[in-house]
Formats: sequence, structure tokens, C-alpha cells
Amino acid sequence: MNNFIINSKSQSLKKLILDAIFNFNSKGKVLVEGQRNAIKLFDLKDFTLNVKSFKKPNLINKIAYRYFRKSKARRSFEFASKLMEMQIGTPQPVAFFENYDFIGLNESYYACQHLENVFEFREIVQNETFENRDFIIRKFTQFTFEMHEKGIEFLDHSPGNTLIRKNNEGSYSFFLVDLNRMKFHETIDFKTRMKNLSKITHKKDMIAVMSNEYAKLSNGDETTIFETMWGLTADFQYRFHRKKRIKKKLKFWKK
Repeated sequence: MNNFIINSKSQSLKKLILDAIFNFNSKGKVLVEGQRNAIKLFDLKDFTLNVKSFKKPNLINKIAYRYFRKSKARRSFEFASKLMEMQIGTPQPVAFFENYDFIGLNESYYACQHLENVFEFREIVQNETFENRDFIIRKFTQFTFEMHEKGIEFLDHSPGNTLIRKNNEGSYSFFLVDLNRMKFHETIDFKTRMKNLSKITHKKDMIAVMSNEYAKLSNGDETTIFETMWGLTADFQYRFHRKKRIKKKLKFWKK
């Protein structure tokens, strides 16, 4: 059994989109070949289609994604559609596809328009001499503040999940990707806002700039914002590296 939902704007391309999904393994240009997910690009009539193939779920998740939870592909499509309605940047959602066997979810795909001429916020973190670095950090903070004001909590708000495009007039546009984990609230409290920024960077100078800009936008106390953001960042870094050490030890003992 298949479940295929397509954006109304892309109905004329339905056959091409389905062809890309059905022939994902044999066609398209590889963009990402990860351990869990893969992304390929397909040239359509009007734009380049970006198709993400999610890892086949284990037995428990196969059943869960059929009866209890929406698949990652479906959530990605629905969250992207909602972000577009709320005027928050993300690649234009095109479609999602789910294939079920007699047990539950077997395969799932999310398709969106591919963004050209963009770079990850990760480059700002890694390159301290990046052009207009301070300006981009402040604009990114403004983008995040706008999300928070609209009640959007992006649970995977990390440096690799925001794409940035430099526009011709020198401004910058921001786009969220990897959208399957999001929450929408009426309002977001202060600590949740700060925690949402704790995965962005481990660099104190960047956090200082972000704190300064967030304080201006929220009319908050800069020292409180910095200390809270830095404390939550340090806590996240500790847990992140502890998890990596545990995984490394487990791999060693499995040998």
C-alpha cells in the first residue's frame, strides 16, 4: 500500500516526481549518502527536485509509524508547509511518499525544491574569518527570534540545519531543513528559547554576539541571556561528547 501526497502547485509534475521516487536507487545525482538517510537531486522541467530517502525503520518503528506516529517524511512535508504559511524560510515542500507492507511502514521519501547557491550556518561556526561573519550571526539570531515569537520550537536547531543565501543586494535569507522534529506553541518561555540555541555553537564569542542581539530584540538583560545560553551550551556539549565516548567504548567491546 502506498500513500502519496503532493503539493497542489506541483500536480503537473506528478509523473516525474513519482518516477524519481520509484527509481531513487538507480537515478538522480547523489547529494548526501549517510548511514541513516540519503538525498538525491533530480532535474525536472521547472526546478531541481531534492528527494530524501529515510532509513527503513526497525520492526517497532514500522508498526509505530503505521498506527501511532506520523512518518518522518510526512512530518517533514507538513511542518514545511506550516513554516511556509508562517513565513519562515524553508525549501518549498513538494510531496511525500510512504510505502507500507503487511507489518507497517517500509519506505518513506520527502521531496522539496532544491535550493541553489546556499551554505550551511556550520561554515560560520568553523571559519572565524568568514565574510560578514558578525553580521550574519546577528541576522541568524533575528531569524531565530522571529521563530520563537511565532511559537516555533525547532528541536534540531543545529549549525547544519540552517541554510543561508546571500542575496544580490547584500542581505541574507535563512532556510530551515531536516524538519521532522518540531513543536508549535502559543508562546515559548525564556529557558526553552535559550535551550533551543544551545546546539548552534560551542564558541563563546559567537554566543556573546547572539546574546547581545537577542537582548536587543527581546528587551532582555544581556548578562542573563548570555549566562543562560552559555550554561545550556556547556551542558549540551558535555552530554554530546559523553555520548560519543560511550558509543566509542561500545564499538571497542563489540570487536
